[in-house]
Amino acid sequence: MTITEHPAELDHTDPGDGLGLLQQMLRIRSFEERCVQLYSAEKIRGFLHLYIGEEAVAAGLLGELGADDAVVSTYREHGHALARGIPMAAVMAEMFGRTTGCSGGRGGSMHLFDAGRRFYGGNAIVAGGLPLAVGIALADAMAGTPRVTVCLFGDGAFAEGEFHECANLAALWHLPLLFACENNRYAMGTALRREHANTDLALRAAGYGMAAWPVDGMDADAVATASQRAIQMIRGGAGPCFLEFRTYRFRAHSLYDADRYRDKTEIDQWKARDPIPRLAAQLRAAELIDDHRYAELQASIDAEIDAAITAAENAPEEPVTDLTRHVYAERI
Repeated sequence: MTITEHPAELDHTDPGDGLGLLQQMLRIRSFEERCVQLYSAEKIRGFLHLYIGEEAVAAGLLGELGADDAVVSTYREHGHALARGIPMAAVMAEMFGRTTGCSGGRGGSMHLFDAGRRFYGGNAIVAGGLPLAVGIALADAMAGTPRVTVCLFGDGAFAEGEFHECANLAALWHLPLLFACENNRYAMGTALRREHANTDLALRAAGYGMAAWPVDGMDADAVATASQRAIQMIRGGAGPCFLEFRTYRFRAHSLYDADRYRDKTEIDQWKARDPIPRLAAQLRAAELIDDHRYAELQASIDAEIDAAITAAENAPEEPVTDLTRHVYAERI
């Protein structure tokens, strides 16, 4: 299902098969769960926005990109970074604020960045990544490259003016841009129905003259199939596309959030559609995995996380003497 010409340039398992998708989702889920423990132990500080429940989108979408494509993300981007191929050790070190982190320890949870892999944030501002994505896609279009830019954002960002301005410009300029809306139904603590008079976001996006359709964001294979189709259309010169991934976050908006705006019954209903056991059941039915193989996958991931934590704990913090580095121009 992957359409890149250089799949080996990305540091992740080929997600073109179900086992690859399952492994990627397990990596993201396990990483996030361990981050909760580290946050409780005060080894991770600041805000922490978890991706638990939405793993199918990161695994299914980003696995379809080539190494030359670009990704612009949000503050809930740990899963996006891992699926893009940023080494887990570099992500974990950034969570710890260490110099070996992908942003040199200066970005933390909300500002993961890796220019070499064309992963341009991590952005703490709601809808803040959209204008950046338009600029990147415009630059690639002007250079005549076959690159695609993917911009991930939530349903809350759809209500911001930046989205509508960017959608209009992308359509006018026929940019190679995939608008990937992770509609988890809550903009922080505000339910979708309380924020949008028309909750069919894909239908509204189509009004800008771009191909747009909804996708089951709790089904990794459905995400991969839709993403492949959209990316092929964009590479073929169709201009921008919009995918509305209808998903759900199982945890609160952040670990500072008391999560009193959702009914427990609703959360349990969505957990029954958890994308990880859902795909695992399909693979078991097809005799592609069994309990032993599943346990091996989990053990390998746990070892990867343990190694990343050990490396982060032993990595240096930035010295005070470097406080103004990357802030002021270096003297010549």
